[in-house]
Amino acid sequence: MKKLFRIAALVVFASVATIGCRSPEPTAPAKQAPEGAVTQISEDSLLTLTQERTFQYFWDGAEPHSGMARERFHMDGNYPQDDKHIVTTGGSGFGIMAIIVGMERNFITDRQGVDRLERIVKFLKEADRFHGVWPHWLNGETGEVKPFGTKDDGGDLVETSFLVQGLITARQYLRRDGGQEEVFIAAQMDTLWRQVEWDWYTRGGENVLYWHWSPNYDWEMDFPLEGYNETLITYVMAASSPTHTISADAYHEGWARNGNITADVTTYGYDLQLSHNGAPQYGGPLFWAHYSYLGLDPRGLEDRYADYWQENRNHTLINRQWAVENSHNYEGYGEDLWGLTASYSVNGYAAHRPGEEDLGVISPTAALSSFPYTPEYSMDVLQNFYYHLSDKILGPYGFYDAFSLEEDWFPQKYLAIDQGPIVVMIENHRTGLLWELFMSSPEVQKGLKKLDFQSPHLE
Repeated sequence: MKKLFRIAALVVFASVATIGCRSPEPTAPAKQAPEGAVTQISEDSLLTLTQERTFQYFWDGAEPHSGMARERFHMDGNYPQDDKHIVTTGGSGFGIMAIIVGMERNFITDRQGVDRLERIVKFLKEADRFHGVWPHWLNGETGEVKPFGTKDDGGDLVETSFLVQGLITARQYLRRDGGQEEVFIAAQMDTLWRQVEWDWYTRGGENVLYWHWSPNYDWEMDFPLEGYNETLITYVMAASSPTHTISADAYHEGWARNGNITADVTTYGYDLQLSHNGAPQYGGPLFWAHYSYLGLDPRGLEDRYADYWQENRNHTLINRQWAVENSHNYEGYGEDLWGLTASYSVNGYAAHRPGEEDLGVISPTAALSSFPYTPEYSMDVLQNFYYHLSDKILGPYGFYDAFSLEEDWFPQKYLAIDQGPIVVMIENHRTGLLWELFMSSPEVQKGLKKLDFQSPHLE
């Protein structure tokens, strides 16, 4: 298959077995590494190292039968819920996009990538679905649903939208200059996408989407998707469906709360145009600026409510400035150590964000997946991770999910939904690859127009 953005890879072995990439663009000189630290490499090679190591979560670390992304990976092999074989649908959508990056950057061959995508598609065709919608978790060995909660044992529309975002991106990739096999796999992806009954999840035609439906508990979860949070992509996918679409009213009346989604908030001199659910002053955890925008290109993306590039950039800058101000006096916080989002925490799992939800835990995905919005500031964090903390937080599948200098807490654990955006958003920062692919979908373009979006991709 002809490459879209072929970049020759150059192997550079440093003290942590780093792998770099020779880029056609001039690269900024690397910061001087402190004495005794890991080997100095260029910023470009550091980005490639980060992408390739993190990509391995979805390659070597994938569940072997399905090829899907494991929900979690613990380096010590200790899984209290015996769930190493459980795969995540949303995280697998991110992983599909990471596989495309792996093919483009020669981390794997085209043949390897196509074979893995075919395995994933075969698994998804046979796995449990509920009106075309996959659950949050699946047993990677059998394809049977594993309940995410007592009543959450059916379709998860949001996780499905993350998965479909990946399938649409991969479909567009395989269609471009692909051979007969690639085109056939792309057609199967297209069938899976067309079978998702987005309109069912309006609960009988209400002007709002609902997150869950269960064959055992019906609509008892009762979670309408109202903004602003990470679920914008769910409405874009539903409006774009050629078979089970929703009305524009569901977006404007449901998601946008009849216009009440807008805000006029300024924090640290940065404006937020949208009212972030439960976090109006500082914005929500940073994954809200990532998950919907792995394929949905925020550059120049606007509707009647917001300029999404500016919203995401300001959201990121506020999150960073909170750490720079460091009102809680947490150890290490500052210009080269920031980034609060949902991740593992010292006690369980937490949606870290500025305010009382800041527990002194840094999640590497927060700053690294924000590279498109804050490239220089994100590079400050990445270099700090690599040159000063890699002996504690860098493992075979990239930087571990979370850590705390304050608590001297460095668990060797990963979560798929945090690793995937790192690979994808760094690539979008470098080449715009995933954005270009997803936005080239004619259905997506039609859906965005239906919702009255503006974007350079629609002109």
